[in-house]
Amino acid sequence: MEMVNSIRPLLAVMVSLCAVPLIAAARKPNVREMWTFLAAALKFLIVISMLPAVLRGSQFTYTLVEFLPGAAIRFKVDALGMLFALVASSLWIITSVYSVGYMRGLKEHSQTRYFCFFALALSATIGVAFSANLLTLYLFYEMLSLATYPLVTHHQDREARQSGRKYLTYILGTSIGLVLPAMLIIYHLTGSLEFSSVGLLAGHASKGLVALLLFMLLFGFAKAAIMPFHGWLPAAMVAPTPVSALLHAVAVVKVGVFSIVRVLIGIFGTDLLFSYHLSTPILIVASITILAGSLIALSQDNLKRLLAFSTISQLSYIILGVALLSPKGMTGGILHIAMHAFGKITLFFCAGAIFVATGKKNISEMTGIGRRMPVTMAAFFIASLSIIGLPPCGGFWSKWYLVLGSLEANHLSVLFVLLFSSFLNACYFMPIAYRAFFLRPEESMFEKGVQEGPPFCVVPLVITALFSIFLLFYPQPFLDLATMMVRSLGGT
Repeated sequence: MEMVNSIRPLLAVMVSLCAVPLIAAARKPNVREMWTFLAAALKFLIVISMLPAVLRGSQFTYTLVEFLPGAAIRFKVDALGMLFALVASSLWIITSVYSVGYMRGLKEHSQTRYFCFFALALSATIGVAFSANLLTLYLFYEMLSLATYPLVTHHQDREARQSGRKYLTYILGTSIGLVLPAMLIIYHLTGSLEFSSVGLLAGHASKGLVALLLFMLLFGFAKAAIMPFHGWLPAAMVAPTPVSALLHAVAVVKVGVFSIVRVLIGIFGTDLLFSYHLSTPILIVASITILAGSLIALSQDNLKRLLAFSTISQLSYIILGVALLSPKGMTGGILHIAMHAFGKITLFFCAGAIFVATGKKNISEMTGIGRRMPVTMAAFFIASLSIIGLPPCGGFWSKWYLVLGSLEANHLSVLFVLLFSSFLNACYFMPIAYRAFFLRPEESMFEKGVQEGPPFCVVPLVITALFSIFLLFYPQPFLDLATMMVRSLGGT
């Protein structure tokens, strides 16, 4: 494996950070959004410039500063980090377009502040993706928590402030109370915080201590919304829809599961988890979250809350796949980071477009809305298929590998969880499409003809829906990167 010392990982992190003062200083909305798009495009170009070398097996590294031996702010671009960065940087461009249509369409206040913190959040996200060690990951994880707080509380009313407090209590409380002590213990035991393909803790701790550290990190990264540390996520639905899309598809929740995947394979290692039989409790926690999240989603009438509980469920597919410790299961879990992102961001885009065009938030109020907004609801249907795991959408591939992985690991109970939860996905998504297209409108407002949302809202959701279909036929480079990462751990 070729190690390439390059400043490009740092540049990918810094480009949106450097754009913040330019966005803040812009006096005209068009200038402000120009800087946003330029930063988003440049970030994506920097990320994609490293993709060919990573696919050939190379890794990019860069050390910014070393505080102690084995404790530095260091970046490393490997297959897993590249997959996540590719998803985040590409979807930031699309989300920025959508944000213009949504924020202008509703004449939202403090739009400059919104775009500034949006850029900060993406800088932190790429920092997590390219972290070479637990210290770097932790610092950018906390940066993301603080950067997204003003986005969650954007409306600045009582509900927003209450939700913001709940958000910080869960996110910061668990990271400071659980992840930070675990990190200090790991450094004391090993003298390092660097991620290793064989696991940093191997041979350094007893089974009991390893188990304790495992659950401290599993629950400490609460952005992954593992039950019972999931309550912040539905509360965060008070945020504007582009923020919800950012939270649930690109940045916050994916940073949570990405961090857990990174520590499972880089701190503990698959061999240690297998030899200590620690995959079973992870599978149990993930399975409970998957099923409970799906069952709660069935009872929701508010569309964004339904999508929130769906996200809680879907995130644990990623953790479950890695915890299977089988090559195909791990491939499916890692691949689900990308496949879920494109499907779920489409669903949130659709929810936002519906709200901008009609002011409706509840599913019960959307009877016949497919006649008024056929493009939006067609995209919603396509994205629903992707989340369920059905062709013709790319979500089929991650679910397929997860099913094969459960059989490969001889976990028939996990197979049941996967199949039953997919059935539950269909039970809460398909009635929405049926209500939209096949029931007669109950309100006269839906009989005024086709009235889609603003083009800046509709075009992004069409792009992400079409991309979900495209990923069924061409899942590369995400599938290649997931497979490469598993092989680097000794999988075949």
